[in-house]
Amino acid sequence: MRDTPIAALVYDFDKTLSPRDMQEYSFLPDLGIEPSEFWAACRECAVEHRMDGVLAYMYMMKKRAAGRMALTRKTLNRLGEGIEFFPGVEGWFSRINAIGREIGVEVEHYIISSGLTEIIEGSRIHNCFKAVFAASFVYNEEGEAVWPATAVNYTSKTQYLFRINKGILDVTNDRDLNGFTPEALRRVPFSNMIYVGDGLTDVPCMKLTRLKGGYSIAVYAPDNSEIADDMLLQNRADFRCPADYRRGSEIETAVTLLFRRMRACHDSVRLHEEQMAQAHASRALRGNSEP
Repeated sequence: MRDTPIAALVYDFDKTLSPRDMQEYSFLPDLGIEPSEFWAACRECAVEHRMDGVLAYMYMMKKRAAGRMALTRKTLNRLGEGIEFFPGVEGWFSRINAIGREIGVEVEHYIISSGLTEIIEGSRIHNCFKAVFAASFVYNEEGEAVWPATAVNYTSKTQYLFRINKGILDVTNDRDLNGFTPEALRRVPFSNMIYVGDGLTDVPCMKLTRLKGGYSIAVYAPDNSEIADDMLLQNRADFRCPADYRRGSEIETAVTLLFRRMRACHDSVRLHEEQMAQAHASRALRGNSEP
């Protein structure tokens, strides 16, 4: 058993860490496209072609950019530079890491998002994450996006929780992901996971995390707590907090409480294991001393 338990904070991105969808900060403004018009076109495309919503927006990005913007990895990284964040997000990760160290847990941060990996990679907070699981493109020899490599929708998000659980972060490694791993050998127990999300597309991850013994936090933008309230009332979330990540915020208090609970559970299990080992050794000693 590890001396220091790992606590995994797993976040959605759009409207969880950032107030708007990531395409609305640079991609759509650079093309002169209104967000409402773009997302309506994506929905129409999905309905017309019976298409997954993530694949639909990726297709529409490529279609709208054609002849107007080179949709390369470098371009998408650049678009990430303009993303804005909720208050306190940029200082959140180092502060929470320090709180974890003080309590006695090792904190890791992950993203599971239906947004684009390449845009997230260009954002100011990208280096704060151990892994980012999100949609991405395949690029041709000229560096232009030609095909989806990964599309992460609200149900496929759940597989990445198991990747974190087992420590299998290579998305091409399905063999080990689907193979049997005893609970005691899994790198991050579900009981040490906290899923942070904002909307109904996060419900499968929230539900799975909680069913497996972990926790979920529903965050909401100022004056718009209806969905988060429903998640709490429907027992889909353990906490509902404003999307305010500054020092002393509600979400900081909730996460600190959960870290303490994780550490206490870890210590309790470790003590039990030590007592069992001592009892076993004592029985063995008595057995060896018998005539």
